[in-house]
Amino acid sequence: MKRVLHRLRHNVEAQLLWPLGLATGTLWGFLALANGMTRGATRAADAWILQWCRSAGADGGAWGPAWLPDVMRDITALGSPTVLILVGTVVWAYLLLAGQTRMAWLSALSCLGGWATSTALKGVFMRERPELSFHGTLAGGYSFPSGHAMMSAIVFLTLAMLIARLAPRTRLRLYAMGVATLLSGLVGVSRVYLGVHWASDVVAGWMAGVAWALLVWAIAHWLQIGQEDSR
Repeated sequence: MKRVLHRLRHNVEAQLLWPLGLATGTLWGFLALANGMTRGATRAADAWILQWCRSAGADGGAWGPAWLPDVMRDITALGSPTVLILVGTVVWAYLLLAGQTRMAWLSALSCLGGWATSTALKGVFMRERPELSFHGTLAGGYSFPSGHAMMSAIVFLTLAMLIARLAPRTRLRLYAMGVATLLSGLVGVSRVYLGVHWASDVVAGWMAGVAWALLVWAIAHWLQIGQEDSR
């Protein structure tokens, strides 16, 4: 019996190596990008990308057909606090009803902790947003990292990773992860297109969000959440 438990423990620890390693690498990338941003190394690339999203016309409006800014504003709303709270609450309630009590509370704590971390990071770096003349939607507060990009990655990826632990087939797990990645990616792109964030803000938000989601998944795996809660 002891040998079986030892082998199970060893296998669990081995399976934690890749998410923890990937999370560490992603956090290192975030810190490197943050260091470059504070030294001004990203300024030229940020300005070029922001300007590239502008049209050549005299009004300096967003690039693309007339309907595209409205579409981007709809997409960026997917990363708003209102939408993310609604999504998180709906999934939390579903997990409770499904008997996944520990997973439900882990998802709730992950979202709340991610929001607190995002707010704290903005206060640390205190980067100003692009000029108001670039803004294609309302935005306030500091710019680095992008709260929409970071929180959409945290909420969508964390929930997808946790729900994937309940999925019976690999293709279903890949589908959940793919949808979460696509949504988070579109939200981040929309923030730059609408001129309310620098590109480095969004990339940093993605990195921090992915690292957070991986750490939560590792915790769920280590505690065997999703495998022993079903009733």
